[in-house]
Amino acid sequence: MTNLSATKATKLNLLDFKAIPIRTFWITSISFFMCFFAWFGIVPFMPDVVKDLGLTPDQKWNSIILAVSGTVFARLLIGKLCDKYGPRLCYTFLLMLGAIPVVLCGLVQTPLQFLICRLFIGFIGASFVITQVHTSLMFAPNVVGTANATSAGWGNLGGGANRLGMPLIAAAVVGFGVAESEAWRYAMVIAGVICFLMGLVYYFFTQDTPEGNFKELRTAGEAVVVKKTQIKFMEVITDYRIWILFLVYASCFGIELTVYGTMDDYLQNTFHLERITAGNIVLSFALMNIFARTLGGFFGDKFGKLKGLRGRVLFLSFMLTLQGIILVTFSTTSSIVLGIVFLILFSLSVQMAEGATFSVVPFINKKAIGAVSGIVGAGGNVGAFLAALLLKSKSAIAEKAAITASQGLGEDAINTAQAAAASDAVSQGYFIIGIIVVMTGMVALAIRFSSKDEKVAKMELKQSVGALVPVKS
Repeated sequence: MTNLSATKATKLNLLDFKAIPIRTFWITSISFFMCFFAWFGIVPFMPDVVKDLGLTPDQKWNSIILAVSGTVFARLLIGKLCDKYGPRLCYTFLLMLGAIPVVLCGLVQTPLQFLICRLFIGFIGASFVITQVHTSLMFAPNVVGTANATSAGWGNLGGGANRLGMPLIAAAVVGFGVAESEAWRYAMVIAGVICFLMGLVYYFFTQDTPEGNFKELRTAGEAVVVKKTQIKFMEVITDYRIWILFLVYASCFGIELTVYGTMDDYLQNTFHLERITAGNIVLSFALMNIFARTLGGFFGDKFGKLKGLRGRVLFLSFMLTLQGIILVTFSTTSSIVLGIVFLILFSLSVQMAEGATFSVVPFINKKAIGAVSGIVGAGGNVGAFLAALLLKSKSAIAEKAAITASQGLGEDAINTAQAAAASDAVSQGYFIIGIIVVMTGMVALAIRFSSKDEKVAKMELKQSVGALVPVKS
């Protein structure tokens, strides 16, 4: 039987398009980018959607919560499906089926229809899990953390690039004679069509492993990475390390999603910035995904070489703790200059923590990479869900108090009081979240590996560094 690990890529040579791992890396990263682009594609148009559909503030908050809720279940399910059917088929169907609610979102006529579409659009957020599974199957231990982090970072960039890309698509359709009030609808339809087409690309131009697809390898009697008989799902979910990483990813990716989704209003209310200026700052925050996650994975691999698997955990704990301290500090800042500085530092640390997380994940249980990635990935959305609930509850309480306190005053005074209350509520929420993140960073230290795991990892590292077997193309 073929040793699949021997044919994995030992270098992330991005220009070697003939190599199967590199070609897969590009296609999976672009697919991930498009999924996140479509997932958060409606965000730049929310003022238009609120006006067009008559959404209440409560419905607007619910749409944010629903968008991250659907992803939780999708990520839990998709990891197990990847182990059984392979990432190629899973990604193909996710892209093609996920395109449907994206297109339908551009056709909605009522708030209820919009909320339902937001829930089901969230399912394409499971693309992250498939990307991590596929890169883990394609790259050797010496570079898997860097490959996972880079593909995740570049894909996650889609969640910020839509701030610029979706308005450009809308402007283009307006140029063809479409009314400005309808442009957001056409933009969502176009994003959905692109996702569908990427599904076809994934099917025809990728394969599950460097040696071939799961189905073909099993038919030929080859030992694929995961077999149902090798490990039961119950054995996977009883591993305490998975649930610590679940909390860890909830505290980094989940918090990034929440901060990213609330930062526009916070910057406007706290520092009195214009909407365009605030949007550009948030876009810059998202653009750091180009390199920040890669740094997290890169240093995770470096610490893995120096201190073994324990080194990867130590680096992860450090980055998560640092992220929490920076968020706490940012929440107490009243200076715009210091605010931007700490926001940049937060962006860098949170994305590095995400990259460091998935430099640890591939070593938890190599017989069930998909299931582990799915559970940990779902943690990110659970974190976003809980953080959004916290901020929503604090904002609602603060808004009611502001309205009561400003009764009898003019409309401008009421609006000012509400903006100040909203700013204070989110600031308090960020502070609480930051403290929780610091505590999670300490809990991460409880992740342990057996001496056998360390020896196997060390042996595989030596083999991959030596690059004894060239990558097949």
